Amino acid sequence: MSETLRISIDQRGVAELRLARPQKHNAISADMIEELTTAADRLGRDDRVRLVILRADGDSFCAGGDLGWMRAQFNAGRRERMVEARRLAMMFKALNDLPKPLMARVHGNCFGGGIGLISVCDLAVAADTVRFGLTEVRLGLIPATISPFVVARIGTAAARPLFLSGKTFDAAHAGAIGLVGCVVPAVDLDTAVEAEIEAFLAASPQAASRAKALVRSLETPISDAVIDAVVRQLADSWETPEAREGIDAFFGKRKPNWSLPES
Repeated sequence: MSETLRISIDQRGVAELRLARPQKHNAISADMIEELTTAADRLGRDDRVRLVILRADGDSFCAGGDLGWMRAQFNAGRRERMVEARRLAMMFKALNDLPKPLMARVHGNCFGGGIGLISVCDLAVAADTVRFGLTEVRLGLIPATISPFVVARIGTAAARPLFLSGKTFDAAHAGAIGLVGCVVPAVDLDTAVEAEIEAFLAASPQAASRAKALVRSLETPISDAVIDAVVRQLADSWETPEAREGIDAFFGKRKPNWSLPES
């Protein structure tokens, strides 16, 4: 039985894949990595499923990587860090390669790996109250494993300032850069999602799958070499003194030593 997800399939063939760690703001843990990877394979092979909705319980869509999981990497050896980084990268690839339409329903906060989850979806519908951020650099880390998918989604021009500053941004900006395809008032979120579900269900299931494969064939491929490169870079990032300082500062509820003093 899943510890981090809830999965259901309705009579129309609409599967709900719910992140279910609300007490941790649905941060991506080791268990969630495994369970999302397994769920992507299972739902992709299930002939009943025509569409998958990625959504979340609680106040946040996804707070990014679980900081306890990240902290554990500092006490691991290089080989263990590489294994964990690869598991994370392959989770995103499994969702990206899902042969069914994948749509995100986004509410609350969405940071780091949460933006990675949106980027592997075919469409994201977001409430206008959502706050986004690729905040890894503020912890001394880099958004390595999600980077191929985020850059494919929003392009390098939009990615550069967000990757390098870690600043947060609103749903309007997320819509402007193409991270989300639809921004609606929070009270209208479910209505907007249902309207998009009806649009997807009007398509032939097999044709939709072939059309998704067509689009992916025209993109720059996220190859094994690309995955290998970002895995190494994440493992390297975990080994830096700044990463240890950033995570320790977060848990210590203090500013990291690179922060400017308040004037």
